[in-house]
Amino acid sequence: MANRVAICAVAQTKFEPGKKDQRFQGMLWEVIKSVREQTGLDFSEHGIQGAITVSDDVFDARTISDGGITDVVGAHYGSEEKVAADGAQGVYYAAATILSGHHEVVLLTGHCKESQAISRNMVTHLAFDPFFTRPVGLDYLSAAALQARAYMDRSGITETQLADLVVRARQWAAKNPAAQETTPLTREEVMAAPMAADPIRGSFMYPVSDGAIAMILATEKRAAEFTDKPVWITGLGNCYDGFFLGERDLSGNFALERAAQRAYAMAKIADPKTAFDLVEISDQYAHQLPQYAEGLGVCPPSGGNQWLSDGGPDRQNVNRSGGMITGNPLMLGGMARVAEAVLQLRGEAGARQVAGAKRAVAQGATGPAGQCQTVVIVEN
Repeated sequence: MANRVAICAVAQTKFEPGKKDQRFQGMLWEVIKSVREQTGLDFSEHGIQGAITVSDDVFDARTISDGGITDVVGAHYGSEEKVAADGAQGVYYAAATILSGHHEVVLLTGHCKESQAISRNMVTHLAFDPFFTRPVGLDYLSAAALQARAYMDRSGITETQLADLVVRARQWAAKNPAAQETTPLTREEVMAAPMAADPIRGSFMYPVSDGAIAMILATEKRAAEFTDKPVWITGLGNCYDGFFLGERDLSGNFALERAAQRAYAMAKIADPKTAFDLVEISDQYAHQLPQYAEGLGVCPPSGGNQWLSDGGPDRQNVNRSGGMITGNPLMLGGMARVAEAVLQLRGEAGARQVAGAKRAVAQGATGPAGQCQTVVIVEN
């Protein structure tokens, strides 16, 4: 069994509202080609030994969506496992594949073309049970609106504070070549956007996005063959909350707190408020940045309001990538957070680089109102 897992290479497409000139196989090959060139790896017996893929049947408009990419990921008559959840869970799965001794070198890929769906809300509507919650029209947006209202009522965070987070996100996104929404906005422009689902305005939510990400992961023994700047996965944790929204406290962070506790125990982290040089949060909606910061423990419980007022996001280098709210597909939010953390720890983040970054935490979520949470800690 391996004792440590290294991320040896990472590549992302530019995220865009619609990649109409590319099928998802071509979009994916763009990043696979990049990580292969970075590492010199091929699909031979001593090269990439297996693939973990992240995709969704409904977004891909086909059953068994991973079946359409087996050739691209080198898995024709080979090893491939699919994660139909947030991309951070794909990182977890790929690391587990290596730690178990099953493979020494793994290709992790994720792709999603949200633009192919008539409506993203129609896709996420299908995640709800068909007897009780689909008939009332629930989807991820309406669930997030219930979450936002519950959290804002508990924390006292205002719409103006959320608008300022969107302004800040655009400022950082302008320094990220992969980011989708880079046009600067003023607070007034953000506040003028129409309501999508009260209290979430259209500008408070992540845009429809297409893109792909690839990574190469390897055992400690083999990582030196492919890179002189490995980034080590030192902590992993995940947790599901209850299926029905009525079973959950939407103002809280049950699943995220437990996922973080597991990752912190693995990485031997005692105080997350001071442990990280970089924090990447999957803020599908503006209110989730402070809410999930509480769940990660980077700010005190119920302290999100004061944390924002005290400049916590800037002080703790939160979402230097621009965050998910500036554009990542639903399936790739957490994977993009890990990718940013890797670039930062390798000193390859350009104008948004955190000087001397040594340890980062990345969080991903899937399901309505952050039902399933994954936390990944990486160090150089």
